[in-house]
Amino acid sequence: MTSTILAQAAAPSGFDPMTLILILAFAFLIFMMFRGRKKAQKQQQQLRSQLEPGSEVMTNFGLFGTVLSINADDNKVTLELSPGTTATVHSQAIAKVVPVATAETAEQADAPLMEDEAPAGQSNHGETPEETLRRLDSEGKNQND
Repeated sequence: MTSTILAQAAAPSGFDPMTLILILAFAFLIFMMFRGRKKAQKQQQQLRSQLEPGSEVMTNFGLFGTVLSINADDNKVTLELSPGTTATVHSQAIAKVVPVATAETAEQADAPLMEDEAPAGQSNHGETPEETLRRLDSEGKNQND
């Protein structure tokens, strides 16, 4: 019985299609890994080309700021988070450069909402804070008491 198993194991078998499939799958996996890395490097290079003093950026941890200076030797970027407040971060902590709003989009953002464009559940009729408190008191929704 064992001699039959040993004879079958020692006998050369022909072409095995599973070996070819395994090699092709491995080659495809390696190709996709290199392709993903190349795309990431291209995006990083594009980000670095847009990064210059005065540009508005967002960091990986959600801080928005304006680039004051870039130290390419130490890979450090100095950001102004608010007037007089600066932070020094590693250049790889910059997630994206925030596009500058054009005059047309700024006008749209500053335009007041019309009555029919108000968010759901809110009216936009210019009520003062005191009027809002009185209205909420009459509705029983004021939680400041």
